[in-house]
Amino acid sequence: MSHYTAVATATGRDGRAFSSDGKLDVTLALQKELGGTGDGTNPEQLFAAGYAACFATSMQLVAQKKKIDVSGMSVTAEVGLVPNGQGGFRLEVVLRTKLPESLPREAGRELIEATHQVCPYSHATRGNIPVELLAG
Repeated sequence: MSHYTAVATATGRDGRAFSSDGKLDVTLALQKELGGTGDGTNPEQLFAAGYAACFATSMQLVAQKKKIDVSGMSVTAEVGLVPNGQGGFRLEVVLRTKLPESLPREAGRELIEATHQVCPYSHATRGNIPVELLAG
């Protein structure tokens, strides 16, 4: 497998983020909930999209190896920005995986857990922020 490095630059929460190849170029804005305008995306939304995509792709690979059909599955990531009690903030994540109804509940739970062991985002967050795994 080849190596890949994504390169992106940001000018701040009220600014712009863009990738070196020009495929990503978004306006950033502080969330209304935090006193901003909310007129752009934010780092938590970008992280949620990345984690959801990575987890879904990892699940497809794990399911293929286990010969499980996960056609139609989806992953929704909820990334919370919560006060850390020390004047700053920390992240917390809930991953909601929608699996095919034909997949038995216990098999689905095992698949989600196995995916959490191989997903690169899960590796990066493990031990650093709380990640809750939910099916349904």
